[in-house]
Amino acid sequence: MLIGDFEHWIFSFKGVLILKKLILIIALVCMTFGCSDDESKAPVKKEALDKELLAERVKAEFLHAWEGYKKYAWGHDELKPLSKGYRDWHKKPLLMTPVDAFSTMKIMRLDREAEEAKNLILESLSFDIDMDVQLFEINIRSLGSLLSAYQLDGDERFLKLAVDLASRLLPAFDSRTGMPYRYVNLASGKTKDPLNNPAEIGTLLLEWGTLSKITGNPIYYQKAKRAVQALFNKRSNNDLVGTAINVETGKWQDTESHISARIDSYYEYLLKSWLMFGDRDIKKMWDTSIKAVNKHLADEAESGFWYRRVDMNTTETTSTYFGALDAFFPAVLALSGDLERAAKLQKSCYKMWMLYEIEPEMIDYSTMEVVADYYILRPENIESVYYLYHFTEDSKYLGMGKEYFENLVKYCRNDVAYAHLKSVKTKEQQDAMESFFLAETMKYFYLIFAPKETVDFDEVIFNTEAHPLKIWRVQ
Repeated sequence: MLIGDFEHWIFSFKGVLILKKLILIIALVCMTFGCSDDESKAPVKKEALDKELLAERVKAEFLHAWEGYKKYAWGHDELKPLSKGYRDWHKKPLLMTPVDAFSTMKIMRLDREAEEAKNLILESLSFDIDMDVQLFEINIRSLGSLLSAYQLDGDERFLKLAVDLASRLLPAFDSRTGMPYRYVNLASGKTKDPLNNPAEIGTLLLEWGTLSKITGNPIYYQKAKRAVQALFNKRSNNDLVGTAINVETGKWQDTESHISARIDSYYEYLLKSWLMFGDRDIKKMWDTSIKAVNKHLADEAESGFWYRRVDMNTTETTSTYFGALDAFFPAVLALSGDLERAAKLQKSCYKMWMLYEIEPEMIDYSTMEVVADYYILRPENIESVYYLYHFTEDSKYLGMGKEYFENLVKYCRNDVAYAHLKSVKTKEQQDAMESFFLAETMKYFYLIFAPKETVDFDEVIFNTEAHPLKIWRVQ
């Protein structure tokens, strides 16, 4: 299938959606004014009606946040919704919010907004800047988004930007082990910070492999695969990885093992890279890793089913902390086919969210006490609801998604857009709205309620920033 056909087969049910909207309007009229017996022979099911209305509500809230960005932060990286200002990551903006939001606009069919974001990106975005960037963040947000934008939109200028960015990031891999440094200068290629972690080392293959497939240049996939292979080879005798490793020496600096921050998306990308590229080496890494994680980290506690933290060498428990980032794992389990564990873990994630009607950053599941009480509009718990609803079609996940969405609107919305919470206990808002709120959080809310065919699971994989990328089948 050609790249130019990509948007067509993702959104191949547009006519059906239009027809459903007409049916919805008729149903609403009937509910308001009444219908004759003949007119009500084929009523719209309540669940279908609720889903469509919820999808439209999510879309409206996305537009509310986007309008706030446009009014107060246009051309900058992030909106500050309380002070009505903006925050840039570096000395020159990299347009993080419009770049990140573009794929959500395409999926929501917000054509006007997508066009204005596209024009801003193509007219203003440049990577020819003398500044250090974090490889992980620039990869999942900028490179991933540009590749997804190229596949969804077809404009070659998106690809040109992606190739230029990747060429400037390549020096990050020039360590003795092949594992990348954390930071690289976009102009000089100078690297810094050899103390890296599995998430930042192992969350590259989807984007760099996609770039190799599109351009025909194998160097991108080779660099990313060599990095993850080198990391995997440093696993313990228990097949676990730690939290921090020196990419020059290959020595572990922190041996705590878990599924949380600094490790999380390493596991996600092992599974998704195998599904995307069919690389048997990657499958072996995934199979080995998930077996070890389920053996040594899974914990049936009084409060539910969780994943604990252990020492990678001894497997002794180091803590029973579990948080908002860990809540990505039900989605990974579901995608791997392990729906039983996915459902059990999502039940626990729901319990964590409902402690204060919105998710804290971290709890201790042995006591169910909050140990970090802020919320920064994270998407992972919502993402997992989407995956479980997609695979099971169990209405309890639809209800869970609705509850999460209403909580978010209740506590995080303001007159300008959406804001972080300093504390889920007090619900005091904080002056920040990360770009991933539009890229991930609102996208996954929308997909929970939108027609299942809105995105074709047989054709795309979402990167960890929720940008859909084409699956490349091995012939």
